Amino acid sequence: MKNQKNKQLFKKAQKVIPGGVNSPVRAFKSVGAAPIFIDNAKGAMLTDADGNRYIDYCLSWGPMILGHANKDVLADVKKAMARGTSYGIPTELETQLAEMVVAAFDSIDKVRLVSSGTEAVMTAIRLARGAAGRDKVVKFVGCYHGHVDHMLVSAGSGLMTLGAPSSPGVPKDFAKNTLLAPYNDVDAVEKLFAKYADQIAAIIVEPVAGNMGTVLPKPAFLKKLRSLCTKNKSLLIFDEVISGFRLAYGGAQTVFGIKPDLTTLGKIIGGGFPIGAVGGKASIMNKLSPEGTIYQAGTLSGNPVCVAAGIATLRLLKTLNPYKKLGSMTECLCGGISEKLNAKGVPHRINQIGSMFTLFFNDGEVTDYDTAAKSDTKRYANYFRQMLESGIYLPPSQFEANFLSTAHTQKHLEQTLKAVAKVKF
Repeated sequence: MKNQKNKQLFKKAQKVIPGGVNSPVRAFKSVGAAPIFIDNAKGAMLTDADGNRYIDYCLSWGPMILGHANKDVLADVKKAMARGTSYGIPTELETQLAEMVVAAFDSIDKVRLVSSGTEAVMTAIRLARGAAGRDKVVKFVGCYHGHVDHMLVSAGSGLMTLGAPSSPGVPKDFAKNTLLAPYNDVDAVEKLFAKYADQIAAIIVEPVAGNMGTVLPKPAFLKKLRSLCTKNKSLLIFDEVISGFRLAYGGAQTVFGIKPDLTTLGKIIGGGFPIGAVGGKASIMNKLSPEGTIYQAGTLSGNPVCVAAGIATLRLLKTLNPYKKLGSMTECLCGGISEKLNAKGVPHRINQIGSMFTLFFNDGEVTDYDTAAKSDTKRYANYFRQMLESGIYLPPSQFEANFLSTAHTQKHLEQTLKAVAKVKF
């Protein structure tokens, strides 16, 4: 594997960009490596600045479900760009994308487009607080909801606790209104409601966690959250920035049959372009300005290029309905990885749902942050580096999800399994 130009580009970037990267995990620190710099991507493949090619299982952290540089998406993007790239004025395309999202989700009557998943969460929480007339929000340890101040919190020593800032620059007064519970722990949530019921505006949850690695909800978990919110007049927010249109055309909520009050969506609705959305019942969404009094705005919201890419992506997903095939391919890959690791006597656990999965170097069941944190991160780092050398690009962190796209083929899976078989532990 050639690496001279990658090293040069990283050194150059460090002079003008903090850490040399524009998002921390890209620095490859947790896997003990230096980052690669991508020159181009097509289908399931990435090519870096040194000309090395990789099968991509990160897919821009999930949204490239149709693979990179899909020709139909690019064709619509080029048409949109030729008409202008940003207006800050309404377009028909915005309404068209909103109609597609509303049609896909039974829980959504109206949608507000924004520019990122973080912005979608920020808007959803402000909306929930304004609609409920309350300040506190319940979130789950290990679920990531963007770098919003009141979501960057960590748990204290108790099972249920007020949040404490997990980053300098986050005021304690912001974090104190975030209540934390372990993922999949209904009892902890019930205790929070017993103590703070009349103060809790909302619960926010990834219906399938993707940011402590892939962690599935236990059978009754989401249903119980729904009933607790209904009983206590709090709102249930599903953060489907990762799972929306990834696990099913109507997201994880369709898979599990649970209707949240608000849903946040991310870059998959823009074919990987910077976009996000918050959607929900009309009675709640109408509280947003200019119809209501809860303020939210954004010059780039509903950007015509991003929206055109989103319409093309959702149209293809609706037509292709690739979810069953993607799930089968992912099961096949995970089974093959397990077989190879078992032959080497390597303790591991693979959590998988649809086309997303995480290989944990962990000999126990992974159901929440604490059990995920027991994984052997040094072993993962070793695995990551050797797989990279073999032309397989994985998430540069033990605690992230892997994804497949419609561009992945059986040949890609076979090449990946050959690389796994070569890894030395």
